[in-house]
Amino acid sequence: MNALPRAVPNFGTPSAAPLAGVREPGTAARAIAKVAPSLKIARDPFRRCLFVLVVLAVSRIHMQFPALKAMRPALVVTIAAVALAWLKPGSLSKRPLLATWPAKAMAGFCVVVLLSTAFGISFGNSAKTILDSYSKTIALAVLIIISIRSARDLYLLVWAYVVSALLLGYTSLFVFQLQNYHGYQRLANLDTYDANDCGLVMLVGLPLSLLALQMAKPIGKVVAMVTLVAIGATIAKTGSRGAFVGLIAVGIGLLILLERVAIWKRVMFVVVTVGAMIAFAPPGYWKQMQTIQDPKADYNWNTVNGRRKVALRGIGYMMDYPLFGIGINNFAKAECLISDKAKSVGVGEGIRCTPPHNSYIEAGAETGIPGGLLWIISMPGGVVALLMLRHRLPKRWAWGDREEQFLYQSTQYFAVMMAGYAVGSFFLTFAWVDVTYYIFAIVAGLYVCVEEKRTRGDDPRQRR
Repeated sequence: MNALPRAVPNFGTPSAAPLAGVREPGTAARAIAKVAPSLKIARDPFRRCLFVLVVLAVSRIHMQFPALKAMRPALVVTIAAVALAWLKPGSLSKRPLLATWPAKAMAGFCVVVLLSTAFGISFGNSAKTILDSYSKTIALAVLIIISIRSARDLYLLVWAYVVSALLLGYTSLFVFQLQNYHGYQRLANLDTYDANDCGLVMLVGLPLSLLALQMAKPIGKVVAMVTLVAIGATIAKTGSRGAFVGLIAVGIGLLILLERVAIWKRVMFVVVTVGAMIAFAPPGYWKQMQTIQDPKADYNWNTVNGRRKVALRGIGYMMDYPLFGIGINNFAKAECLISDKAKSVGVGEGIRCTPPHNSYIEAGAETGIPGGLLWIISMPGGVVALLMLRHRLPKRWAWGDREEQFLYQSTQYFAVMMAGYAVGSFFLTFAWVDVTYYIFAIVAGLYVCVEEKRTRGDDPRQRR
């Protein structure tokens, strides 16, 4: 079999001639697909550790148990995963680490982050961020990439996020409390997330839960459906307007991009999520969402710490430090040291060290124009790349064996996921967090799985 053709943007996917169109299979082919073996989840110790690590990183469920939190389970599981990978290198992916464009994008971010640290406004603050959090984020992403050999491994990691969303939904609905904010209620005191963060994390889980729903056995379908309800309910309780706008983008993506999913199913997906939002929306939620229609009337438009003026100052930081930026995690410090706001503050007056509230501004201001362009190419551009990957797959994969179906569906649902994230991250400081690099890693894994499946074909002797 030929290697996978190049996708656009291409940063290293092996090349081959474009695939010829394949006509839809007939009744016999569809019957064969129905009796194809189910897609099994990889269960070896290394991948089980990785499953747990993703759940801990995304759901933060261990924060609910002080004794467990004190044991630093994420660090323990990471060490265990690294040890298992070192002891059994044969269980890792044989593909080069940087064989795909998402992996190259991650490497590019690492380079611009390190350069920004060296040439930014506070070496110590940036270096501390790298040591305390960013290095762990990169380690998680690398472990995910090297773990993905075939569709089974990718399927496991999709379910890891679905379980994470379910657990985060549980704590959001039954543990975290609502608080009044200027006439409406929303979640508060969510451990290491705030309400807006939680909304975006759940937004990523929506298309992944739908993918799991499509591929799972009956019990798995029930779990995925419950997760969908939890996602819709949690997004409503966050009161996040950014998550709401991102949800609209996901809904449009579901209706437009899922070309091999029946229209009634697509509509049902949207109805279930919206229905959960309506059922669980706290007082004042819909009134708060209506303020999106008139952004100029919102405090974020004209106040000195509103999002619009923060973004304008962020663009100024990028233009003042165009090559390397002000340094990772230095945006808030810049607000209190070098901004026009800081220069005009009077003696004895307070000043707010504001985060960027926008991942595009965050990437551009903190890592310069190269980092800002890389973010745009990777996020919105990634949607285009996945749609082109789907276009290059054999059409028969939509009705092929379970691996082929999963990979074909993944190109669609991952595109919807990235579209929602590209919109939702416009309102949040999320450029350097775990969820972003989880997305890069599983998209990289999808390219590896597609190439592996095309190389292996249908030879049962090569199935893992």
